[in-house]
Amino acid sequence: MADGLDRLWTPHRMTYISGEDRPEGGYEKPAGCPFCLAPGLPPARSLVVARGTHVFAVLNLYPYNPGHLLVCPYRHVADYTELDQAETVELAAFTQTAMRVVRQVSSAHGFNLGMNQGGVAGAGIAAHLHQHVVPRWGGDINFMPVIGRTKVLPQLLSDTRELLARAWPS
Repeated sequence: MADGLDRLWTPHRMTYISGEDRPEGGYEKPAGCPFCLAPGLPPARSLVVARGTHVFAVLNLYPYNPGHLLVCPYRHVADYTELDQAETVELAAFTQTAMRVVRQVSSAHGFNLGMNQGGVAGAGIAAHLHQHVVPRWGGDINFMPVIGRTKVLPQLLSDTRELLARAWPS
């Protein structure tokens, strides 16, 4: 390379960036929505960590940090105000449990929690509500994402899923 810099290639991210894995009909219908499909897939393929009555926790396929979880209602709804009381309560409880479990298995120092409501707010899959639970550690923003525009994930998603699923209380 002419600039003398090393490269850490993350070609799996190009699928997300280019939209190659976007279903033909989009995410608006449950048949093409990965959050509607995930609970029916085998655990190793779905990356589902835990299941409740109204919501489930799943690893983000394109994580910002190791252990980045999404808490999703089973029901295909776009807006937080569309959740019923039982869904709202369980989503909050799963978010708390996700934080406890991630702290237990990886000693996270803090978390970013959030929902992007609508495409203009940054939701990649705006048609199906999902709460992000992103673990943070002191110094986790270093030169790699700032200069190298690359995130280093030290563990395979399947291994992370197994760790979190084993630690999730039944």
